[in-house]
Amino acid sequence: MKFGLELFRDHPIACIATATTRPSGKQQEAAIALPWHRLSPDELALLEATFWSGGAARHALADSLQFSRSKTNAIAAGLIEEGLLDEAGVQHSTGGRRPETLCVHRRIGVLVGIDIGATSLDIALLRPDLGIIARHAQEADVQAGPGPIMARLRTLLPAMLAENGIAPDRVLAVGIGVPGPVNFAAGQLVNPPLMPGWDSYAIREDLREITDAPIFVDNDVNLMALGVLWRQRKQIENFLVIKVGTGIGCGIVCHGELYRGSNGSAGDIGHICADPEGPLCRCGNRGCVEAMAAAPAIVAMGLEAAQAGRSPALADRLVTKGQLEAADIGAASRAGDAEADAIVRRSGRLIGQVLAALVNFYNPSHIFIGGGVSAIGPMFLAAIRQSVNQRSLALSTRHLEITSAPLGPETGLIGAGVLAMREALRAGGPA
Repeated sequence: MKFGLELFRDHPIACIATATTRPSGKQQEAAIALPWHRLSPDELALLEATFWSGGAARHALADSLQFSRSKTNAIAAGLIEEGLLDEAGVQHSTGGRRPETLCVHRRIGVLVGIDIGATSLDIALLRPDLGIIARHAQEADVQAGPGPIMARLRTLLPAMLAENGIAPDRVLAVGIGVPGPVNFAAGQLVNPPLMPGWDSYAIREDLREITDAPIFVDNDVNLMALGVLWRQRKQIENFLVIKVGTGIGCGIVCHGELYRGSNGSAGDIGHICADPEGPLCRCGNRGCVEAMAAAPAIVAMGLEAAQAGRSPALADRLVTKGQLEAADIGAASRAGDAEADAIVRRSGRLIGQVLAALVNFYNPSHIFIGGGVSAIGPMFLAAIRQSVNQRSLALSTRHLEITSAPLGPETGLIGAGVLAMREALRAGGPA
């Protein structure tokens, strides 16, 4: 099995010490000596600012951190000497000497991003600049419980590292996204409706047998929000990211920081009621927007239309494939099937109805739509926009942009890398 997109020829500059014992929780993470673990707060701040910028000149970093130019130059020189920053070429001159672009040195180690979806498992090895070294995706069913999924991870991750010539102790940190509410401090899911058997499961401890690197677990939509925040270089500070797939969730960014709420469950909008008399949701309540507009609901409506003879296109697909998926309803809609088009529009309208309430409450500047269902066709996004604009206050939507997530299907994986790097930087200060 091939995992690599390219060979990562590793020449260590900063060494990661491997722990000899395996204590749990924060003690375990504190035992890992990251390449920057002896840096001062100012040095860590410059390193993190460089990571978020994706590459910037010293003067731009100085301005963002409110450091003097001389202080920034001195800190940058030290980080370059330590092998943590690299000079990546000159920028366009606006007069005077052309500024050098600083970036996080790509050879300090690798990040691991893991996106556990309701029906899929996606793993990536990433450089510190979040460029993908290798990626592997396969179908998976989280409802089968943690055993099968975690067994695959314990097999796949070492194999990917070995095939790309990366020693296990070169892993800086691991970021994991899961489709359910997460107690971030504990790294555990809390009563996840889509993931029976995963409640309070110790994901971090399970992976300790294959890596001593710090491991961070968060809700998958929160990771998408981090991916968008990194892609936008923090230029937009108040936005929502909506994932529509088997479930529906929302990542919230407020003043440039991810907002998790008091217990980590902020953004679980799939269980907002859209119709008190609606169908029973897996959470036990009726009329949740997830039960009426997510992928399973779209497929159920498509099956009913096909079997009732209202949609010849879907009936043909059902005969040909033996089953329907949300993508089939989207394809039929794009081909002009009226029944499929009505299903897509209904789903978008219901989601837009919930988002309108969020827009009135939170007043974001942007809403980014992602997840598998977001790709079923332009009518889906159009229906969301129309519903939001009809139901929201005029002032809330005056400058609101509703668009697709900028990194497409890789948003969650990139976000997992952002989580790993950001949290490792923040946790890896002076010992």
